[in-house]
Order: sequence, then C-alpha cells, then structure tokens
Amino acid sequence: MTDSHADLDRTADEAAHFWEDVYARRGDRVWSGRPNPILAETARTMPPGTALDLGCGEGGDSVWLAAQGWQVTAVDISTTALSRATAHAAAAGSAVARRLTVERHDLARTFPAGAFDLVNAQYMQTPFALPRARVFRQAAHALVPGGLLLIVDHGSVRPWAWDPDPNTHFPTPEEIFEALDLDCAVWRPERLDTPRREATGPDGQTATVTDTVIAVRRLAA
Repeated sequence: MTDSHADLDRTADEAAHFWEDVYARRGDRVWSGRPNPILAETARTMPPGTALDLGCGEGGDSVWLAAQGWQVTAVDISTTALSRATAHAAAAGSAVARRLTVERHDLARTFPAGAFDLVNAQYMQTPFALPRARVFRQAAHALVPGGLLLIVDHGSVRPWAWDPDPNTHFPTPEEIFEALDLDCAVWRPERLDTPRREATGPDGQTATVTDTVIAVRRLAA
C-alpha cells in the first residue's frame, strides 16, 4: 500500500509540474480567452446560476460565464493558469471579477465543495493518469436537481496535440456516459454527440476536428 501511495503522489506531482510548465513557459496567454463554442451554445439556453468549471485553464469559459451573470467556481491544477483567469476576470470589470472564484485542485486528489446548476468539463484529457469516470461522477453528484453536467472531449487527433498519434482511440459518447455508472432514475443523458468544427491551435494552426459531447441532466427531485 505504501508503494501505491508513493506512485500516486509521484504521478500527481508530475502532472502538476507538466501543466504548470504548459502555462508558465509562455509569457503570454496560451489560449484565445474566448469561450468554447459548445459551452456557449449550451449555457445560452439556461438561466444564470452557479457554475463549476473543471480544468478551467486561463479562464476563457469561466470569465464568459461570469459575464453572463453566472456565479463561477473555476478550478485548475496550474497556479499560473488560475492567476491568468483572475487577471482576465479583472480586465472584464469588477462585476465579472466578483462573480469568479478560483480554486487550485488536483482532481485526482480533491474535488471542490458546493452544489451547482452547471458543471463544465472541457477537454479534460491529459497524458497522466486521471480517474476521469470518478471525477465526472463526483461532478454529476455536485449538480442541484435540474442541473447539467457538460463534458466535451477531443474526438479526433489535433495536429498541435502533445501526442499526435493517428491511431489514438477516442471513446464514444455512449462509452463515456456508461462509465459514469449513474442511476438512470436520477440522471438522464440529454446529448451524446460527435459534432465536427474548425478549430484553431495555440500557435494559430487550424484544422477540422471532432468533439465528443456528453450532456447529463440531474432530474428534479
């Protein structure tokens, strides 16, 4: 048991170092700062409430949600990313900044407290071990009745990916949802889809990519 705990700690430390380096090695923003399109499309159909943004990065989604009136908890493993999210919110105005709270979490170890109308999990794919099904199950349980869990994954290889292996296997939306092992009397999938879109990478590259979309509703009590 001691060895397994040591392995878990070492993997977690490596993941934290990797993601901190992704952001810290660049003196400016890595991503565009704009919201992910499927989040924007989904959130526009919902009244503003409380939102949890898992793996928020530099806060493009979080700040956009706060600007729409949501009270947002933004979570990431990288302190540099969270600092940039805070600065992005401040630049958007005091009203937006007041609606954004940042928390550092390694989701393999800890999960933020609270209950939320929306949990947003965009592209939480990593070269390190992450118990994604467990994290997403925790996210589903963190929803208030009527709340929505939105998961968007990469469904195809992007040219700018850290591992551009064309033979990479991408789970289907159905496989990802089934792995959550949720009680169908409490949670219902509202969207299981693989749309295609034009995407832009961190250095301006463009490509047609496939997204994997899973939207899960917690049924009203």
